[in-house]
Amino acid sequence: MRGTGTAGPVVVPPVGSPPSVAGTLRSRDDMFDLAENATVGALPGQDALDELAAWVSIPSVSSDPDRADDVGRSARWLVEALRRTGFPKAEVWETEGLPAVFACWPAADPAAPALLVYSHHDVHAVDAAEWRDSEPFSPLQLDGRIHGRGASDAKGQVMSHLWALRTHLAQRTAPAVTVKYLIEGEEEVGSVHLAGLLSAHADDLAADVVMVSDSMLWSLDEPTVCAAVRGSVTASLTVRGAERDLHSGAVSGAAANAAVELCRVVDLLIDEEGRITLPGFYDAISEPGPRMRADVDALPFELADWKNRTGTFGAPGEAGFTVPERLWMRPSAEVARLTAGRTDAPALGLVPAEAGADLLFRLVPEQRADQVADQLRAWLAGHRRPGYTYDLEISSTKSDPYRTPPDDPALAALGRAVSDAYGAPARHIGNGGAAPGAQLARACEAPVLFFGTGLPEDRWHGPDERVEIQALRLGVRALARFLDELAPREPLPPAGRKP
Repeated sequence: MRGTGTAGPVVVPPVGSPPSVAGTLRSRDDMFDLAENATVGALPGQDALDELAAWVSIPSVSSDPDRADDVGRSARWLVEALRRTGFPKAEVWETEGLPAVFACWPAADPAAPALLVYSHHDVHAVDAAEWRDSEPFSPLQLDGRIHGRGASDAKGQVMSHLWALRTHLAQRTAPAVTVKYLIEGEEEVGSVHLAGLLSAHADDLAADVVMVSDSMLWSLDEPTVCAAVRGSVTASLTVRGAERDLHSGAVSGAAANAAVELCRVVDLLIDEEGRITLPGFYDAISEPGPRMRADVDALPFELADWKNRTGTFGAPGEAGFTVPERLWMRPSAEVARLTAGRTDAPALGLVPAEAGADLLFRLVPEQRADQVADQLRAWLAGHRRPGYTYDLEISSTKSDPYRTPPDDPALAALGRAVSDAYGAPARHIGNGGAAPGAQLARACEAPVLFFGTGLPEDRWHGPDERVEIQALRLGVRALARFLDELAPREPLPPAGRKP
């Protein structure tokens, strides 16, 4: 096995109290029974939730240059938490941008497999004025949730792994498998230095199984295992119709309006059936395996519940497919941002010379990001009109979709672990967003699994982000069980636990 290593016995020190960053978690409810959750098997207890709150209070916004020091502080905080847990190796990996964290705890058995966990500690930008339930970096416990930027995406996910490992180590001096973490600090800005890290530290990151923890559950009532993620291509389209903004009183009706032209072009991107019009866009798509097809078809879904959970007014999309199918089995195209004219002052009767759109394409197996980028260029070439210039810039941080091999033993082990945590059989689903599954699979030459504690209603990237404490609790149970299941021995008998 590629990631195996040797290790002597390692004594786990007491976890102790988390370092003070912003004090303990503020609470406006009494829902959490401290006595019930004081035992290891019922993690996370209040001390653990306070630990997560301390990390969430660090504003590690990777897109803000003024927060670079905070991203570094977040990385150092995580290293200390890993060392308190007992990791013999935990360190910050510097890049030309923002730092990542690496940790390794070898298994007691040199023949045991190695698990590499990937996630991120940077968070999405915030507009504090839009937050209503809490402040972005002053975590709040309310109605069974922890509120704060990064509580779900993805600091809560990382801490679930750490809490699960502590549970796993309750009666051991070393984990049953070699455990490695790669927690990067630039995921929210496109993972611009991830490829360099994977190349420069290939030996450290060698693994038999990779697990990406930056994904979502379907619900707290339906146990699911993510077995596929979509890829992504992002692009910026800029249209110009004049050298400068023009006074409409002088030219209206006889001048090129960049905003109108941009709207025309963007409208052509998706047809009336909800299908993307890029040439050859659907040619490479493969059908999901029979397991995922059957599980998705059987998944309970109600449109009213979906709208309530996500806050959307409707669920338009490609005709002939259900919402779950469109989320996990079909590609999509979104306009993430539109800009035109003056945004810092009244329009003042101007005809804008320039307009821009940020486009986002989600891809499914067997589509390839480079091919879709070429298809987008060809599509735009066929829709240009005289009197305008068109500038298409495609981001270099594209990602391919990835599907976990359906017969991989590690996927089966994860399914057993999730089923045990919920007390019911787990279904296979996909993930609506992108993740570096294909990139990690190529770099590590290992199968990639996906596990998350997020939910569609957790408001990732929006105001009032939060995470369900019950999702964290279920995640700890499943991940602790998974470490046992992944060990080279017979699967454990069902424990019969229920949330």
